[in-house]
Amino acid sequence: MHHSKSMRWHRPAALLLVSLLVAAAAVVLLNREALHVATGSVSRSLCAAAFVSRVDPERIYVEEQRPLMSSIGWAVRHTVDRPRREVRSSVLGLFPARAVYRPGLGCLVMHGDGPVPQAAGLAEDTGPDGFGKQVVAPADPALRHALDLAFAEPDPAHPRLTKAVVVLHDGRLIAERYAPGYGPETPIWAHSVTKSVTQALIGILVRQGRLRLGQPAPIAAWQGPGDRRRAITLDQLLRMDSGLPFDETAGPVNPATHMWFREPDTAAYAASMPLQYAPGTAWGYSNLGYALLSKVVGDATGGTAVGAERFAHEELFAPLGMHHTTIETDAAGTLLGSGFIYASARDLARFGQLFLDDGVAGGRRILPAGWADYSRSRTLDTGYGAGFWTNLRNQGSVPVWDAPWGMPQLPKDMFYARGAFGQYVIIVPSERLVVVRLGLSVQGGGTGTGDAAAAVIAALHDQSSR
Repeated sequence: MHHSKSMRWHRPAALLLVSLLVAAAAVVLLNREALHVATGSVSRSLCAAAFVSRVDPERIYVEEQRPLMSSIGWAVRHTVDRPRREVRSSVLGLFPARAVYRPGLGCLVMHGDGPVPQAAGLAEDTGPDGFGKQVVAPADPALRHALDLAFAEPDPAHPRLTKAVVVLHDGRLIAERYAPGYGPETPIWAHSVTKSVTQALIGILVRQGRLRLGQPAPIAAWQGPGDRRRAITLDQLLRMDSGLPFDETAGPVNPATHMWFREPDTAAYAASMPLQYAPGTAWGYSNLGYALLSKVVGDATGGTAVGAERFAHEELFAPLGMHHTTIETDAAGTLLGSGFIYASARDLARFGQLFLDDGVAGGRRILPAGWADYSRSRTLDTGYGAGFWTNLRNQGSVPVWDAPWGMPQLPKDMFYARGAFGQYVIIVPSERLVVVRLGLSVQGGGTGTGDAAAAVIAALHDQSSR
């Protein structure tokens, strides 16, 4: 009697266990891509935190990566190996990913345990910051209030986690503030602000006469007879009206995350993507397009990671005094020009200043004359320009994301570089103003950056009327 009773107890338990295992296997199979993306993202992000930004990787995990993973965060494991300068992560030992630090090139997501493509002796740029070592805290209470707005945390459910704010007026550093653990020389992941930097690298090649905006993009995979993509111009790739699909959609799985975390050759993947629209007829946010522009830059500068990085440093970063900036590359040696720049807030302010000064820095022309006006000229009926967002459309919202196009509280001539989780380089020509805000606003709810920039403008007007 006792025996049969225990059998009756055991059978449902065994059935439950089997059904749980089957369910778990189904979840894993259905979400293989999401789990691979998660471990790739964790490995790369923590590698960059430890070895590029030199901030606490565990804090970055808690503030940036764990909120992105929601339901699977409990199962993700990671180890930071400082002697080897690499980070490994997995989901309960499965879906492993490894990111390796290479001096001067940042971190690389490795696919498998093969040898790491070497950095070929590229040295890190560690020049002193031209604004000096001291943090410039403003004496003006109105400017201090603007910084308070930028660092405020009005909603505990949606932490803003502002890390750095820098304000330039007439090219002078007039205000800055940093979160604990960050400073004037901390390179911070600026996400899609990278696209605006890639746009500038294309601009330099245009100035040098090596590219023309109206030319068909020199992508080998598109040159077959009858391939409609042959007609796509560099201008259309910069403007995101090339006809390639809107590729950064909600959730962890989309063409952009697949490209960044699963493909060793990002440009080859981007070049394989079919057109969704006829070129020049529709706008769609395009990481794929900027992966292809990165390949164009690489091909023009020797076709290697070191060649492209050296070009970026010698032609753009060094002339501007951007000594704490790195763009990462993929395993094929192509710059990850769609989203993987690490730069100090001061360096990004210098970059913004270049566009305020129509492409001239230190008396030297870096970008073609008129390039800044080109950058903020409107694409179709959108609030996007060419590699920058504009303030020319304040109604409606960005398709797919349902986010506002511009910042109605700021002047109409404002244009800006923008990256995920609240990265901004705001350029206001009419006010001779650059405002940079970097942070980890991963959980939505806005950053208050537009209001903070408006408060800066109000403070400057108040000063000049005194």
